[in-house]
Formats: sequence, C-alpha cells, structure tokens
Amino acid sequence: MLDVLERLALAAGKEILGVYNAGPNVTFKNDASPVTEADERAEAIILKGLGEAFPDIPVVAEESVAAGRVPDVEGKAFFLVDPLDGTKEFINKRDDFTVNIALVKDGAPVTGIVYAPAKGTAWTGRDGAAEKIAVDGDFNITARAPIGCRPPSGDLTAVASRSHNSPETETFLKDKGITSTKSVGSSLKFCLVAEGEADVYPRFGRTMEWDTAAGDAVLRAAGGMTVDLDGNPFRYGKTKQAHDSDFANGHFIAWGKRG
Repeated sequence: MLDVLERLALAAGKEILGVYNAGPNVTFKNDASPVTEADERAEAIILKGLGEAFPDIPVVAEESVAAGRVPDVEGKAFFLVDPLDGTKEFINKRDDFTVNIALVKDGAPVTGIVYAPAKGTAWTGRDGAAEKIAVDGDFNITARAPIGCRPPSGDLTAVASRSHNSPETETFLKDKGITSTKSVGSSLKFCLVAEGEADVYPRFGRTMEWDTAAGDAVLRAAGGMTVDLDGNPFRYGKTKQAHDSDFANGHFIAWGKRG
C-alpha cells in the first residue's frame, strides 16, 4: 500500500509545484480559510488513485468534506487526505507545505506519507518503520534512510507552529522546563520529532484529522506517540461530536521517545 501512497503524493506534489511556480489563484472557503487550484488539483489526483487502487476503502479528504462529500467511516478503515497542508505557507512562497495521506484503522493512523515538494523530501511510516526520502527535481525517489525518535535527555526541544502559538503552549513549555524551540509550518512538526530533531510537539489549538494523521503515522512508526491531554493515544474517526464538527481534533501532545 505505501508504494501507492508514495506515487500519489509525488504526483500531487508535482501538480502543486506547477501552480506554486506560476503563482496561485486564491479563493476562500466558508470558514474563511484560503484554498487554491493546487489544493483542488492535488486532491483530484489522490482521490482518483486511491479509488482505483483501493475501491473499498472510503476517503475523507479536506476539499471534498468542504464541498459536503463525507463518506461513512464508522467501524471502517479509511484514508485521510490533506492535498495541501500549509496553504498559507504555499501562498506566501514559503517551502514548508506538504501533501498528507494516511490510512486509519481502529482509530489509529497506521500508514502515512508526508511529502514536502518544495523541499524535495518525504517522510513515511508503517509497521514500526519510518523513513526519510529524498526526491529529485524530476520527482523520482533517489534515496531512503531509516529514521527514529531520539532518546529523551535532560534538555528537551519543542517544535511549535509558526502561526498558531498560544498561551497554553507557553505554559506547557514553562511547566516542562523547555527553553529550546524550533518553528516550522504544516505537518512537518511531526516529522521533526520523528527524525530526532525535536522531542515534543504540543498543539493547543484546533486542527482537523487530515492535518495530523499522516504526520502522526510517521511519528508512531518512528517510536513516538501522540496523546490527548489525559495521556491517552490520540484517536481518529471522531464523528458525531457534540462540541465540534466531524473529524475536528482537540488539543494534543506529540511526543518522541519517553523512556
């Protein structure tokens, strides 16, 4: 399965970079979040490919959900797709935007890819094995290397959102005695923890499941874990939520190795 996800992510990334280099046309969804033709073209590529390869597995994809196309996933394995995570970074010509594809089973992300096309790098995870992948200018994979979360030490480094910091995050860092932080956009925060460049990613703000599942799959395969504020493994497939919309995330902490 992962080979299919890699192929689709790279094809979507190629389409995204074409729009990136030409300059995107930006519109806004009902929630005032930006969307470009790159989001839509990339999602079409991924949906077509997943539908052909895995016709029996439903797909929850960001732009489809925004258009009201939401499959029933209760009790089922399903894909979560964010065709362009970090649209604001994309629009502002920063390079930390990603393509995210993940498979969820029994509430956990078990296979995933995060591809940063402008960086020529992807991260994958499945079955306890995570990799960092180099992609050349022709969108061919040129190298693979195993990655893993680093062992905990006395001096922890946190990775935080470039545009969504919060007082709760500052309190968490203070309580944990963390003074070293890295800032990066999109799902790359999970990947930094997964490859041992940071120890923890706290998120005290609203996200959606398609924002986090692929990065979370990479992190878990690398030896880390994402937990809710009660310390329980973070779960996916959250529907019929009284306090929020389907597939909306609560606060979470993404940890590397903890002992």
